[in-house]
Amino acid sequence: MNTGNPEASAAVGAYRSLVPAGLRGRIARVVPPRLRTLLKQVLRRLHVFGALTRLLRGLRARRRWPHLFQGGERLAALAGPGARIALVRPTVSPLGLREANLELVVTALEEAGVDYFAIRGASDYRSCLAVAEADRARVARVLARLAEHSPVYLHACRGQAAQGRAVLCGSRPGRRLPRHASVLRIGMVWSDPAGSLVLGLEYGCDLEFWQRREGRLVAPRPNRVTEDVALDEPRVTVPVSRLTGFAALHTRRTRAVRTIRPCAEPLPEDVRFPIDVVYTWVDGNDPAWQQRRAAFGPGGYHTESANAARYISRDELRYSLRALEQNAPWVRHVYLVTDRQRPAWLNDGHPRLTVVDHSEIFDDPAALPTFNSHAIESRLHHIKGLAEHFLYFNDDMFLGRPVTPQDFFLSNGMTRTFFSPSQVPRWDLTPGDRPVDAAGKNNRRLLMDRFGTALVQKLRHAPYALRRSVLQEIEQEFAEEHRRTSYSRFRSPTDISVPSSLYHYYAYLTGRAVPSQIAFAYLDLAKPEIRRRLGILLARRDRQAFCINDTLSDGHDTARQTAMLRTFLQAYYPVPSPFERKERETR
Repeated sequence: MNTGNPEASAAVGAYRSLVPAGLRGRIARVVPPRLRTLLKQVLRRLHVFGALTRLLRGLRARRRWPHLFQGGERLAALAGPGARIALVRPTVSPLGLREANLELVVTALEEAGVDYFAIRGASDYRSCLAVAEADRARVARVLARLAEHSPVYLHACRGQAAQGRAVLCGSRPGRRLPRHASVLRIGMVWSDPAGSLVLGLEYGCDLEFWQRREGRLVAPRPNRVTEDVALDEPRVTVPVSRLTGFAALHTRRTRAVRTIRPCAEPLPEDVRFPIDVVYTWVDGNDPAWQQRRAAFGPGGYHTESANAARYISRDELRYSLRALEQNAPWVRHVYLVTDRQRPAWLNDGHPRLTVVDHSEIFDDPAALPTFNSHAIESRLHHIKGLAEHFLYFNDDMFLGRPVTPQDFFLSNGMTRTFFSPSQVPRWDLTPGDRPVDAAGKNNRRLLMDRFGTALVQKLRHAPYALRRSVLQEIEQEFAEEHRRTSYSRFRSPTDISVPSSLYHYYAYLTGRAVPSQIAFAYLDLAKPEIRRRLGILLARRDRQAFCINDTLSDGHDTARQTAMLRTFLQAYYPVPSPFERKERETR
């Protein structure tokens, strides 16, 4: 279960937990990067001696749960503190684990005749069930029997935070916890076969013990709906998706669960409209595409426009789609915008995927072919069937952990805008401006003329939340500049950048967007510290979104960069998405 990532070793993790961030920063400035990497490698090799301990735990697990080693089932002993045993699943996912844990606990309670009701807890990623304090002893017996079938763990919680280490149901500590904890977090641990993706009780099922006071049941901690209910509060049955924003709304029906009427009603913050995703993609290695591009000369007024790195396809799209399916199962439909291309591995017959050719969104064939991302992006709202609310991804954008619709949209339809600390240069347009800066300056001029306010900040290179109607309005409001951009075959100093900049300021200034924050990382493959940063990102998995870009490739390290990136992405996203053909179909 060791991925070979030195940043993920238990010793390095302990160092990060025990040493304050400020002190770690001072140490990093003093100790050379190569020496730090060497020390981490040494710590990882020392950690290998723990393999014997894991082997012994694995043998004990085989004796305890022999049925799990039949029919393709498998267990894995995990490294590090806690001595956890994981169920190995080839299709491990946060949603799958959350639903499996809910099914596990609900089934056990129902078989034992323990009354319960689901509530809308503080987290969208965990289920939450309420039982009466009077049933505590019966619940304890139920939990003690859970580990007879598979490794199931318990955490006592204070508020939303888990306390101490997780203990195995049925063990001595696992029998003590249910006697006094007001909230128990219950669940399995899942791992992919390579051990690079391990999910635990962060997707568990919380069991709350509600106390009887003055003829009502009172919650032990705050939730999103009510602090108490009547003893005879009627139960209703609703889909689980009614209780959380993290659900597979458009792919399959989820199980129904018993709850109370206050939890079954929609809340003001619920996002109830469909959300689609749009990708733009190009394979610069395709000879036919290269021939089309070469027919129009070198192209681009700036060296950055002609940089071959902008068109290199390193299979990022495959892994970005894996990230989307793993972390945003609520997406309705995916549209892939291309120029007569599609990846060989793409399952383009999937009902939730549509490949859109440039000819379908450009009204005038004279504008094609185009090799200008600004031009292509200016036409996205012309995609037939596209939802009013959608997310726009470049193929180098990835969701790093589970997200909900509320991370990108308000329930009233407003879009969230993620401003970057980077600024658009303040001086006037110059011949040496990079295309992104030239477009930013042109956007600023339009906004100054229309609203009397200056655009200063760039946008984070994270998924852009957009509204189709606002994009249509921008096309009409700035008709000449919009048309000129759409006809610009290569990036031009007269371009405007619509979905990556102009939209967000225009929507904000017209009351349809709100500034927000997202846990984000930007990584440049050309930087010398890229390998270390990728290792940290993989070890922590703490970013909602990240971008891996190649700004100035010199052409000599392309193979090395591609291999490094593919190793990272395969470790981060090991589970294929339904948008991929099965391996035998691509041969």
